[in-house]
Amino acid sequence: MTRKILQMAVLIGSVTATGWLLADSHKHGESKSLPQVSNAKWAAECSSCHTLYHPGLLPERSWSKIMSGLDRHFGENAGLDPLAQKEIAEFLVANSADHAQNRRSAKIAQSTPAQSTPLRISETPWFVRKHDEVRNDVWKRPKIGSPANCTACHNGADKGDFAEARIKIPR
Repeated sequence: MTRKILQMAVLIGSVTATGWLLADSHKHGESKSLPQVSNAKWAAECSSCHTLYHPGLLPERSWSKIMSGLDRHFGENAGLDPLAQKEIAEFLVANSADHAQNRRSAKIAQSTPAQSTPLRISETPWFVRKHDEVRNDVWKRPKIGSPANCTACHNGADKGDFAEARIKIPR
């Protein structure tokens, strides 16, 4: 009888501890969604030309390289005044895949070899693996255009939500 009570106590303790751990990890943002991040200069400057890409989608070294070459930003001169450039670069680095506290960013950081510095999110091994079933002709559909257009298929991309259950690929 005492052995059964002890086994039951261990089982109840294990279930309770697991619940606390799961609740605590959710509370600290360790989910598949990317956390909401905000910086007024980043939002204003970067979204004036393209989708506002979440900093947690690239490692620190990628954001540093992108921000150090704004005069040659994918064929455009996206140069900023030095203070704005510094502020945005610091924001991107602080919230990069290497520093973000969520599963998705951690997976991106882990998938990217240390000797690799992808300048496009679509060049990360994580992105390639997650989109390997998307045919090239799908990327070229008028409503999509390229892998850079996250919001074409991921309606919540601008909020860091890339849940597979909410993907809708345009025809």
